[in-house]
Amino acid sequence: QVQLLESGGGSVQAGGSLRLSCAASGFTYNSYCMAWFRQAPGKEREGVATAYTGGGSTYYADSVKGRFTISQDNAKNTLYLQMNSLKPEDTAIYYCAATYAGACYPWSLHSYYDYWGQGTQVTVSS
Repeated sequence: QVQLLESGGGSVQAGGSLRLSCAASGFTYNSYCMAWFRQAPGKEREGVATAYTGGGSTYYADSVKGRFTISQDNAKNTLYLQMNSLKPEDTAIYYCAATYAGACYPWSLHSYYDYWGQGTQVTVSS
């Protein structure tokens, strides 16, 4: 049974940093596209960043480029999202997602992913 468990959310002031973690279990951590999504109140879920467990390029939403970094530790089956220079508009519930695939395309469509975590709240105050 595939499980994704996010952690690391919290409340910070604008300009601060947080690191989210997503511990994956129940599947062999390769040949999967992993991603972070977020959903703010009243808004659609949007793709934030993606990485392929087999390595290769990472992709980011334009709104987070240069501020967020996605990474993974395959030995720990864990995906990370380092978030720096946080802004109030980054406030949202952040979700980890995974799908068995040969590549991360189209990575930003939430319907592309088969597995989701329960989410972790990130709140950025001005």
